[in-house]
Amino acid sequence: MSTSPGETAKRVRLSPEQRRTQLINLGVKMLGERSIEDISVSEIAAQAGISRGLLFHYFPTKQDFQLEVVRHANAELLMRVAPDPELGLFEMLRDSVSRYIEYVSENRTSYLALLRGPASSSPDLVALVEQTRNAIVDIILTQVPMPPEERDHPRLVLAVRGWIAFTEESTLSWLRNETITRDELIDLLVESLLALSMAVNPALAAALRT
Repeated sequence: MSTSPGETAKRVRLSPEQRRTQLINLGVKMLGERSIEDISVSEIAAQAGISRGLLFHYFPTKQDFQLEVVRHANAELLMRVAPDPELGLFEMLRDSVSRYIEYVSENRTSYLALLRGPASSSPDLVALVEQTRNAIVDIILTQVPMPPEERDHPRLVLAVRGWIAFTEESTLSWLRNETITRDELIDLLVESLLALSMAVNPALAAALRT
């Protein structure tokens, strides 16, 4: 007798860690299509071939599940924007910005919701978004060709954080109304960081153009 896909899925036995990873991956995939608050744990459970109640064996609450999904999605974003060491500084910057725009374009619904939707008022989700921003600051500053004491100067750190805020706001506006091309947006973001670095340290701006 043949079995349906759902029945087959129910017979697959996974370790607790494997099942937890499977559920998170399904959540991350769904996050690419809808906002975090619209993710259905019932749908996730059905796709995994388990009961809704069993999902809560791995995640105490829906909020705990949402946090893990966002944490993994943010980790994926950081992997996507990781600098390519084979490139010069300027091309490295443009390449990373390009991949950032590519990622948020693919996940625009969740990106808009996390930064401006109901989820943006959740303290736990806000903390995860802030961790991601800090990680991007570290990625940028790590590539800066300056001594550590200059690289960690509060003025430079503040400038980079300000640029990230500008990048987020510009990207949010662009996602709503694509009034310029994607390449023009990338150029705007890259040139804005170079202009900001010129105000902070002209030698740094010159190095970033290499």
